[in-house]
Amino acid sequence: MASNLPAPEGTEIQEQPTAGAWGEWNPTEDSVRPVRGKHRVARQRGGLARSSTVLGVGVIAAVGAGGIATAQDRPQVAISLPSLSDVMETGSSGDNARRADGGSSEAAAAAAGSGIIPRQADRGTDAGEVLRNRILQQAESQQDAAEAQVRAEAERIAQEAAAQEAKDKREDARKVAEEAAAEAEAKTAREAAQAREAAEAKAEQAAQAERERVAKPSGAYSLPTSAYTLTSRYGASGSMWSSGHHTGLDFAAPTGTPAKAVAAGKIVSAGWSGAYGYRIVLELEDGTEVWYCHLSSMSVTSGSVAAGETIGRVGATGNVTGPHLHLEVRTGGSTVDPMAWLNSKGLKV
Repeated sequence: MASNLPAPEGTEIQEQPTAGAWGEWNPTEDSVRPVRGKHRVARQRGGLARSSTVLGVGVIAAVGAGGIATAQDRPQVAISLPSLSDVMETGSSGDNARRADGGSSEAAAAAAGSGIIPRQADRGTDAGEVLRNRILQQAESQQDAAEAQVRAEAERIAQEAAAQEAKDKREDARKVAEEAAAEAEAKTAREAAQAREAAEAKAEQAAQAERERVAKPSGAYSLPTSAYTLTSRYGASGSMWSSGHHTGLDFAAPTGTPAKAVAAGKIVSAGWSGAYGYRIVLELEDGTEVWYCHLSSMSVTSGSVAAGETIGRVGATGNVTGPHLHLEVRTGGSTVDPMAWLNSKGLKV
């Protein structure tokens, strides 16, 4: 079909006979003569002029505008591309250029020489720049995301390290506190044990001092024994004594406890004496007799002795119910209360 569009200025058009008068017209080199300096575009009957130049320009324009020609039957790929309106506008411009009836040979020559239509080249450049910018933005975004992830990981590691360090410090502090508490407790226990030992030692020293004080002669007199317990006093009545009453003072003490001279004197009798068991009679300078009865052994049996000197050992011989020293004091042949006599000599029984 022939186009009704006017031919561009400067284009020489040769009249062609109609089909009814001449039959089908086929141009030849002789019938179509090119104009000097111009390009003649022959229009075919019943269709559009499709020169290789215009086709090449359309292909270049499509590639420049869209970047890649994609067939409709292939699967779509997710990629950031220019908007569809720009591509459609660029495609429409190519089609209009091909459909232009009698287009300017100068425009076709310029397009063929440069390989791209100026407007399409601008659009292709803009689309490529937009695509490049988008790619760069995506790369920067990915880089920023990677850096942010690295920073977050570093912060997490730092926080975990700080938490572990704090935990270690708390554990160390707890151990130090436990060790300090244990040491303080041990120190308190040691101090308590030492104080207890000191108190016991002091009590023992006091008891020893008391025993020594008791055993030490008061002036010229001394207690007959030490570490004793008074069990029977002078004058106590009972069937155990032949006279019906107790004639002395009983100092209960373990067997073997020393029996001492209450004052300086001489041994006038030592031996077995019936119900008195082993007995020693000490006569003092004033004639007072002191009897030591129920002895287990006799250390001195004759001669002079000094106050506080050991003359025998406590025992349980004779008529007794247990080991003790039966002490009798006789003046003028009669018994007196031993406790009252000892107290009169300054001794505390």
